[in-house]
Amino acid sequence: MADDATVVGARQRVLEKIDDLADTLISASHQIHAQPELGFKEHLAHELLTGVLEAEGMDVVRSAYSLETAFEASAGSEGPLIAVLCEYDALPGIGHACGHNIIATAGLGAGLAAAAVATELGGRVRILGTPAEEGGGGKVLMLERGAFDDVDAALMVHPADADLRNITSLAVQQIQAVFTGRAAHAAAAPERGLNALDAAVLGYMNVAALRQHIAPEERIHGIFTDAGQRANIVPERAAASWYVRSPNRAGADALAQRVIACLDAGALASGCSVSHELIQPSYNEVRDNQALLDRYVANSVSLGRDVHPTDDHQVVGSTDLGNVSYVVPAIHPMIKTAPMGTAIHTNDFAAAAISDEADQAILHGARSMALTVLDCWADNGVLEAARDELASAVAVREGDPRTT
Repeated sequence: MADDATVVGARQRVLEKIDDLADTLISASHQIHAQPELGFKEHLAHELLTGVLEAEGMDVVRSAYSLETAFEASAGSEGPLIAVLCEYDALPGIGHACGHNIIATAGLGAGLAAAAVATELGGRVRILGTPAEEGGGGKVLMLERGAFDDVDAALMVHPADADLRNITSLAVQQIQAVFTGRAAHAAAAPERGLNALDAAVLGYMNVAALRQHIAPEERIHGIFTDAGQRANIVPERAAASWYVRSPNRAGADALAQRVIACLDAGALASGCSVSHELIQPSYNEVRDNQALLDRYVANSVSLGRDVHPTDDHQVVGSTDLGNVSYVVPAIHPMIKTAPMGTAIHTNDFAAAAISDEADQAILHGARSMALTVLDCWADNGVLEAARDELASAVAVREGDPRTT
């Protein structure tokens, strides 16, 4: 372990490195924001971020883990391995309304700064570009393919309208339902038809009734993705996409079955059939590691931020980091990039994601994460506590899968 003077010097160099990278990080954020790309199609972001890594002397693996827009860069040869994560996919229609341009560049800055002192402090850092968080589950696929093997901790930050210890995370299961009926002329012989749209609508109404009888923190939301071709033809096909969320994996699985029963009932009542698919990968809730979070919050506060507990303010959502957090100590703090009350996944948040406040959040998030990486290298107690906490959570989960 490095002595105190070495650690103090390394912390200062990390902060100076991020200052040196500031223009590069902010420029990259703005470029990613200006050309939003959907999951697994983030080609500009992939090339831009890997180009910065290579320009900084990092060895980069493009299209890592058999995912075209994933990447990996590493530094250090021995010691604890800390993963710093970058997200960069956008949302259809509203672009970077979740601020993934900020996640990408804060992670990039943190990883590069930590890499600059990795050998000196006897640690390793792995910078991972993780595509398709918005429903595609890039981190889940990378987890399954070995991206987090031997990783001692995984860090990322997510933009929000406040500095918060963590996201209020829900497990989520997507359901795709396809209803099949029989086409007929809607005027000449409607009695010969079986209306698949009626089946879908009845299923929707059943789910609406179900919402009265679910836990307050659970969520169900859906859209019709196919509602027939013309009004004068009885629809023989209709389709709907549903999201089912609950505070834990077991709750999401159970609620998904209740939703499926509602959809089945709609098909039965209309004389149609329905097929449903549980879309994979599904997302677990995030198990934020408090030992790591304590260090991140302390570093953030030391740099001038006031990080609030989620009892004061909540941002609710789901993320594929949840699956990672089940097997690796991980954190997902929220960093203020927009005025209070600006909800994520809105046009207002997309506009805020390239504001001056957002630019400063990139640099602050990079600094706080980089210093947390150094804490993991310099203080054996941090990772010991993080591992013990994860082991306890696993033991509880295996004993009672419904425990949150």
